[in-house]
Amino acid sequence: MIFEHEIPSGSKLYFGKSAKVKREIEFISAEILGNLGFEEIVTPLFSYHQHESFDDKKPLVRLGDKENHEVTLRADSTADVVRIVTKRLGRSTESKKWFYIQPTVSFPTKEQYQIGAEVIGGNFEKIAKTTILLLKQLQIEPIMQISNIRIPHLLNEKYGISLNVLKSMNVEQILAVDLPWIEKLARVNSVSDLDDLSMFPDDIALELEKIKSATEKVKYSPMVISPLFYAKMRYYDSLTFRMFEGNSLLAKGGIYNIDGVEAAGFALYTDECISNKMNIKVK
Repeated sequence: MIFEHEIPSGSKLYFGKSAKVKREIEFISAEILGNLGFEEIVTPLFSYHQHESFDDKKPLVRLGDKENHEVTLRADSTADVVRIVTKRLGRSTESKKWFYIQPTVSFPTKEQYQIGAEVIGGNFEKIAKTTILLLKQLQIEPIMQISNIRIPHLLNEKYGISLNVLKSMNVEQILAVDLPWIEKLARVNSVSDLDDLSMFPDDIALELEKIKSATEKVKYSPMVISPLFYAKMRYYDSLTFRMFEGNSLLAKGGIYNIDGVEAAGFALYTDECISNKMNIKVK
């Protein structure tokens, strides 16, 4: 029996103090991003192209349009923002910097409010620093984890480690691979672990050097390095970051390629930030 006051598991309800905190977070973020030269965009809740962003299509909520073409509810904002700005808006705008404040929806009934930004032709350093600035203004200073998705892809393509093993971070199976440097790679955790890259093959060392360079430019503490981490969004192709406190993921972002368009962006998870400021656990 479903009572009339019940809401579906995974959906959100904010009222009183929590609604006020949510509005403050969104207002502060919009003001900062606007001052940094970002234009605001609100994308449609329905999309024809969401499936192109996900390796696993299960989270997508599927519907049909009036001609029975498949559409899905917005489960990710990044790809739609880039496609709309570059293909639909086209010459009608010269802006390369966009931000949005809107929820995503995934199967079966999960809502997730996000504040995000995308920079066409942007770089990792600037987008990471923008995320840090936003969280600092919200008086949140989480750990930053920096990774490079090219490393898992190289391990899969050239060194015989299954991408599924890397996605699940099965360290035991990774270490079982007969590579003299794999254990050292798996143990890389701090910026200082990147001081000597001489034992790694050139292709892996090159991607580790990109991480090292990024840490020097971003200059944030606390910071950890995770070279084996696999970012599951299909469009990421190089440096990525995540910011978390305890088990709560507060933000993530990186550089990516969508339909040949190079860009950089981040998403700040509003629900987690609200919980952080109110010291409550997100369900």
